[in-house]
Amino acid sequence: MPTSRCTKFTLLSGAAALVAAAAAMPAGAEVVVRGKEGKPLSEIRRAPASIYQDQHTITAQPSPSEVKPEFLGPVVLMKSAHIDLEKGTATLPLRKGKLKTGQPVWFIITDTTDENLSNLHGVNYSPKMAYGLTGAATRHATIEKDGSFTFNAGSVDFKPVWSVVPGAANAPFPPKSFQPGSVGDAAYSPMVYVDNSAKSVILNAPVVSMASEAELNTMCDGNVDHAKVHDKVVAICPRDETVTLKLTLGYTFDKPIQYLSTEANDPLVASLETATYAPALKDLPFALEDASPGESAERIVVVVNGATGKDNPHRQGLVSALSGEGGPLNVLGGIPTINLDYSPMWRLFPLVWKQEAIDKGYRYRITSALQAAEMDDRGLIQSLDGGPFRAVGFVVNCPVVYRIN
Repeated sequence: MPTSRCTKFTLLSGAAALVAAAAAMPAGAEVVVRGKEGKPLSEIRRAPASIYQDQHTITAQPSPSEVKPEFLGPVVLMKSAHIDLEKGTATLPLRKGKLKTGQPVWFIITDTTDENLSNLHGVNYSPKMAYGLTGAATRHATIEKDGSFTFNAGSVDFKPVWSVVPGAANAPFPPKSFQPGSVGDAAYSPMVYVDNSAKSVILNAPVVSMASEAELNTMCDGNVDHAKVHDKVVAICPRDETVTLKLTLGYTFDKPIQYLSTEANDPLVASLETATYAPALKDLPFALEDASPGESAERIVVVVNGATGKDNPHRQGLVSALSGEGGPLNVLGGIPTINLDYSPMWRLFPLVWKQEAIDKGYRYRITSALQAAEMDDRGLIQSLDGGPFRAVGFVVNCPVVYRIN
């Protein structure tokens, strides 16, 4: 995020003035907050258009994260991605493969279980995925002489038309009806073990299309046919070996992040995420402790009945999203640069605010799994069925692309 052409605003008061100035300034402008002696305290910028509705300000560069990625500031986690912050998209290398039948398979690589290979390919390192070699949770592939992949099994049907019909206006969740826009067969999983690699490695390799190269080359300029490609795809171009996908805004340990959402092991969750329904992911181990041996997934908190109102700074959740107010603003657990237990596979913790919390005005936008745990300990939240706050068996594949702050 270059700052050389930014307009600067000097603020002499506190947070209220900062928010007011941020709302008034043009996209890409920078704010300099000054103390009593006129010395800069911090540099803050208006957020890009793709996330501005829910996240008005972000840190400006230069930032401490440039010195050490664990520090405050933006970090591109998926180095192979070209990120357009204004549009909220990521352009990734498009990989070529086929099934044993010869049918084309077009996919991306977002994570690996080998740190050196992750660095080499500019993708996330996820050691926990190594525990996913169970049942149908991981399929197999071999690499051919030309560098293409041949998958032993697993296909995706992109022909279904995605739809989610909200419930009544006063109770939009659960939806009246839903249909994932793409459906994997019983053998399809984005997790792929490479049989002929000298290193034992599992890749997170979501399939984005199984159409012919000629068909996809007509979509290079963005006029995509979602009956042939993943619903998150906004442009795809085998000729240029690229695919552009829509990113999702979420939070982790109070930091806004952008991630891809590509598969889920439940048709409702897949529909809500605009992702591929991949029933094979039901075979992933489910040990329930983030860093325990055998656990291949990390936690994601999905708020159900958060605060509503498009302009409400605490807006969050499925009820809000189904009311057309914006995304659900899910809360992810550990990601690279923050924790060691990152996995692109996230086990879903539905969070329902109890009526007591709502009546007392305690409901707010949760931005950390630690906050969810705190609210749980205080007895203010519960799960969908009224039972304890917990993982319920749903898994979503959400590789993290960009840490905004």
